[in-house]
Amino acid sequence: MSVGDPMTPVLPSFSARRNLREEIIETLRAAVISGQLRPGVVYSAPSLAEQFGVSSTPVREAMLDLVREGLVEAVRNKGFRVTELSEQDLDDITHLRALIEIPTVRRIAEDGVDPAVVERLRPLAAGIEDAARRQDLIAHVAIDMEFHLTLLGLTGNSYLVETVRSLRSRSRIYGLSILAAHDQLVPSSQEHAELLDLIEAGDTDGAEELMRRHMGHVRGIWAGESGAEQH
Repeated sequence: MSVGDPMTPVLPSFSARRNLREEIIETLRAAVISGQLRPGVVYSAPSLAEQFGVSSTPVREAMLDLVREGLVEAVRNKGFRVTELSEQDLDDITHLRALIEIPTVRRIAEDGVDPAVVERLRPLAAGIEDAARRQDLIAHVAIDMEFHLTLLGLTGNSYLVETVRSLRSRSRIYGLSILAAHDQLVPSSQEHAELLDLIEAGDTDGAEELMRRHMGHVRGIWAGESGAEQH
């Protein structure tokens, strides 16, 4: 994969970042989910490492972790290829996520959340919106993942959180670039702050309805332009 290849994703440099391997795994996972790394294209660890500004070793280790997660597959003597999901796969993932996340958010609102905890989530909500405004799709997906998993973590159920993490990781939302191009990504991103307002107010019906609407965006955008145009 050459640097001039149109399929080459724009990746950040992590030369000065802590927890390098985890940062790389998080970014590569987000690149897969957002479609910046596309199925059918073979990506080599050295070429990705060059974009990160690091050695090949942590990138190769990160990609092997994603192999174990089922997000990519190793291509012998060449690199790694993103696994492709069918429309049915993506529908099933979205359906399962909705079954778990929507009622869980309602229960969190019912149980009540310490305002101090809500305030700790607000920077993540702001970060999602900021990434949307900058059209940084990889950062948008990564922060969005952190926000929702942190919110679900308020249940104290680590199995639930890990299940949703796996489902979200397997998702594909290729339409993000289309939404960004049509200035539709920011309004969707603003729903995170609105959700926190509803939870803090104890508005269970409002929180459930917003989460249902928020989840409804997923099925509309994963497929790309045709889905994005519906929202």
